[in-house]
Formats: sequence, structure tokens, C-alpha cells
Amino acid sequence: GWPDKFEELIGGEGPRATPTYDEGNIYALGGNGEFRCLDANSCQLIWRRNILAENQAEALTYGEAASPLIVEDKVIVLPGGTNGLSVAAYNKLTGAPIWKSLSDKQAYTSPMLVTLAGQQQVLIVSARRVMGILPENGQLLWHLPWVADNDNAIAQPVLLGTNRFLLSAGYGKGCVAFEVTRSNAVFEARQVWKNAFLKNKFSSSVLYEGRIYGLDDDILVCLDAESGGRKWKDGRFGYGQVLLANGHLVILGGNGDLALVKASPVAFEELARFPALHGKTWNHPAIADGKIFVRNSVEMACFNLAGDDDRK
Repeated sequence: GWPDKFEELIGGEGPRATPTYDEGNIYALGGNGEFRCLDANSCQLIWRRNILAENQAEALTYGEAASPLIVEDKVIVLPGGTNGLSVAAYNKLTGAPIWKSLSDKQAYTSPMLVTLAGQQQVLIVSARRVMGILPENGQLLWHLPWVADNDNAIAQPVLLGTNRFLLSAGYGKGCVAFEVTRSNAVFEARQVWKNAFLKNKFSSSVLYEGRIYGLDDDILVCLDAESGGRKWKDGRFGYGQVLLANGHLVILGGNGDLALVKASPVAFEELARFPALHGKTWNHPAIADGKIFVRNSVEMACFNLAGDDDRK
């Protein structure tokens, strides 16, 4: 459970991080740092650790929210401890520690395995900076400052190309496009553009045909990925979540409404909207096999996107 005083503040009890599935195992991280590997078929416990206790780290205000990342034989998590205990890699089958590195206080963003400037790396957004590290040993490749109000870096980075990515945060922060370059073995990172047109509170944006679509607080906005220029801003969706599917934006609104919006830089065009759930809905939807799965703290539902004639 979670302390009662936090329930309204963080939207109810329960884990913050989405579990990760890999080769028949589920890797789940709780809000207080309890980290478990379970057999996906039997739900039997394979191993467990507490990433906060063993890395001398303090729980974040809203609980640990970064999902575990699988890279080959390792599972990487972000305990946020000091003295080289900020990022930790464990053997995914046994839970044995492999390496630990850095000393950053972490935030709420999940680590991502990406390739930037031709180098595979783990992209991490901590409470005070964004960085790339090697998954083999945790070595820092490059870093740049990134600070959101009250360390609330939540939304996932969005890759804009082979060496560019977008960061966005709410609470008045805005968005920035960063570029990573490499000369021999030396990496450098720089800011390409920034503005206040896109402020993702905790909903991540999506990229489609050179345009960025995301919620500026609660209003949908379209930006040009190359320049950051705003194409349009329209439609209210509360603190909802955005998915990209077949050239359309599927948006689960903060009140439980499910909306379909055309992903076009020309103008905002909402094609459909209906109440899928009731009440406060901050959970991310998922699409699989022509169906969309939605839930909040009290309800869950599945809707067929294909229609009666199986057209998607």
C-alpha cells in the first residue's frame, strides 16, 4: 500500500512504474523501491531486491516511477543513490549486481535504450540533467542540464532523428530539442531550439512525419520538429495520454473520454470522442491487435478499433 496522505496527491495507491516483460519474466518496481522478478506464467517469485535500501537512496515524493529497462543480460533501474549508486544494473536472471554508477538524484522518467550519433546508449533524465551512458558498464558519455520545477521530470524523451531528441516538462518549463554529436570517441551535446509551446506534465508526446504532437498542459499542440515552431494549438483533454496509430492520435483524456484526432499539421481535427471511463483517468492506454485497452483506478475496458468489417 501507500500512505493515505499521498493518495489524492499522486492519484491513488499502487505502483507507479509499468512492469517490463522479457523472455517469460516480468520485472516490476514498486513505489517504495521493491523490485521483483516474477515468472509470467506462474507468477512465482524468481528474485527480489529493494533498490532504495541497498543503494542508500531516498524515495521520491511521488514514488519510484521509472520502469526497468532490459539490455541483453542486464536489467537497469534508477535508484538515485549518491556515491556512485544512482544507476544500477542487475543480472536479469539472478538479480546479482553487475555495475552501479553516477550520483544523481533521479526523477520519474524511465531509462531508454537508444542510438544517438551512431552509439547505442541508455538515455536517462535525472532530476538535474539529461545524459547518455553505456549499458555495458554505466560509463557517462555526455550530459546537459535539465531541471523541471520541484524535480518533476516525468514525460519520456522523444527521438527526433538519428542524433536529436526532445524533452518536455510541465510546471511552466516548456520543451527543448537536443543534439548529440561524436568526434572520434568524444561525444558532445547541445541545445538546438527551445520554447514554451509544449509543456508535457506527465503525458509524453509523439513524432509523426516531422511533426511533434503532445499536450501543452491540457491542450493539444502540433510543433515542427526541425524548428520548434507551432503549427496549431486546440482541443482540451485534461491531463490525458497520447498514442499514435495509423496517422491518427488516440487520446485518453483526464476525465476518461477517448478521442480520435487526425495527425495533421494543417489544423486540429477531432474525428470522434466518447466517454470510455468515468472519473479521474491518468493511466496510459495500450493498443494491440486492433483493440485499445484503457483503465483508471476503478475501471478498465477494452474497445475494438477495427470495427465490424475488421478494417483498422
